[in-house]
Amino acid sequence: MALLNLLVVLVLLALAVPAALVCAYLLLQTLMSAELRLPPPSTRRLRFDIVVPAHNEAAGITHTIANLKQLDWPADGYRILVVADNCDDATAAVASAAGAIVIERHDPSQRGKGYALKFAFQRCHADAWADAIVIVDADSEVTSNLLEAFASRIEQGAHALQARYGVLNPDSWRTRLLTVAIGAVDTLRCRARERWRVSVGLRGNGWCATRQALEQVSYNAFSLTEDLEYGIALGMAGYRVHYTTEAEAAQDMTPASPQAARTQRRRWELGRLRLMRSRTLPLLRIALQRRSLVCLDLALDLLLLPLTYVALQVGVLLVASLLASWWHPDFMPWVWLSVAGVLILFTYVMRGWQLSGMGARGLLDLLGAPAFVAWKLLLMLSRNHPEGWVRTERKRS
Repeated sequence: MALLNLLVVLVLLALAVPAALVCAYLLLQTLMSAELRLPPPSTRRLRFDIVVPAHNEAAGITHTIANLKQLDWPADGYRILVVADNCDDATAAVASAAGAIVIERHDPSQRGKGYALKFAFQRCHADAWADAIVIVDADSEVTSNLLEAFASRIEQGAHALQARYGVLNPDSWRTRLLTVAIGAVDTLRCRARERWRVSVGLRGNGWCATRQALEQVSYNAFSLTEDLEYGIALGMAGYRVHYTTEAEAAQDMTPASPQAARTQRRRWELGRLRLMRSRTLPLLRIALQRRSLVCLDLALDLLLLPLTYVALQVGVLLVASLLASWWHPDFMPWVWLSVAGVLILFTYVMRGWQLSGMGARGLLDLLGAPAFVAWKLLLMLSRNHPEGWVRTERKRS
């Protein structure tokens, strides 16, 4: 009997320790997610290159360029550069007609957003015109204060920045649920990390780096999650990514088909898992050697699995502790620990929902979260994993 009790305790410990650490981390971030103080206005003297990587985006690129032309910034203070990368449609011609500077790239052997960005950065470096480079995806809209938000922080010493991430079209249960998730993963957590003065990481859309940072940290991010990869490279080089809470880059999140949604989600999940395996130990080593809180937090962020898996682990812990306490009352404290984890995750999600601005409709959509969790788990069991830049077809296209 004593041996069986020990085995049960070991199983519960294996489930509880990682779950408790993650829940404590998320609770601390939730408590630190109040609105941030804004920097003073900029002098509006900086010049920006706005790079729009585009692969077969002829249908929507005009809309994106028109949105960027509405930025509240001197017209002679920024350029719009569209990288027409390995396109077999009229993206280049349409973008040029819309008023952008077009850079065409043809290299079928090196396909991917990372290669397109490196190609554009080389052009920006050769021109030596802009003080900073901004990345905006071709299926996005940005708020008019984007460059002002970046400039005000660059003048205060920032070299890498990330705008608030948003969903352009929360008009279905899936996109509304995604908006709530972004409220937690992006707005909530980025506010806390900015308050701690660590790196908020890059989201791939609506980010900015000074020419100095791009010259010192060469852009060689070609993985499935090139944004996350380069954000880690910046952190390892001593640059933290600042959060521009008042400016937003909102992206079209409605795939044209279930297959497009599956491909997109699988790419994100697989890319993150690969970086977790390859970058966690180097980040921890640098954190110890340099006493770098930035690298430590980036490592913790990599180790933090998506909320789907955290919720699943806490749920398994709850079920296991309930069974153990039913078998023997001495295991009841494990039940209370599990319930505390559930309450923390509930608080975290509710704060994300509040910050998302989705209101009562978004709250109702949260009832569909279990179905979304099941979909993601089945997706990750699939053996069909995409490589390279596979454009996600959107309904707007």
